[in-house]
Amino acid sequence: MSLIALEGMQFYAYHGVYDEEQIIGNNYIIDVYISTNYSKAIEKDDIFETINYETVYLVCESVMRKNVNLLETLAENIIFALKHQFNSIQQVSIKITKKNPIPGARVANSSIETEESFVSKCPRCGKSFICYKDENCWCHDIRVHPKTRDSIKQEFRGCLCKDCLSFYAG
Repeated sequence: MSLIALEGMQFYAYHGVYDEEQIIGNNYIIDVYISTNYSKAIEKDDIFETINYETVYLVCESVMRKNVNLLETLAENIIFALKHQFNSIQQVSIKITKKNPIPGARVANSSIETEESFVSKCPRCGKSFICYKDENCWCHDIRVHPKTRDSIKQEFRGCLCKDCLSFYAG
């Protein structure tokens, strides 16, 4: 597992629970750390085989344009967008810092940090694999009869790796 980091991304945005925050705006700093396997990128010297940090920046920039109340919501929205942009994220950590967070108070920064892991272990064969656990996961691209899918969920109580799920696809 390898780490790709984009630190100190700076944005001016209009987030917060106070009306004035949504009108005046504030400065934000975002750090993103993505664990992935980029051995294919090294082998092929190909940017399409890794996490492109320019794309990570553009994803964060896009999310920052949509006003929300909470830093926690921003972080979850960034994670959601990243995992649907890239299919090889094993784990992602995000720190969001808000400058001068309380109007009229002498506070330099507030920040939140969150981390999410997408590595699962196949309950059928024990192999590790990436699973985003939502309707946009790679597993929905494998055609498995709905009743078979339901049976798999009941029997294994979790997602299966690509090899095992392909076995049931026939």
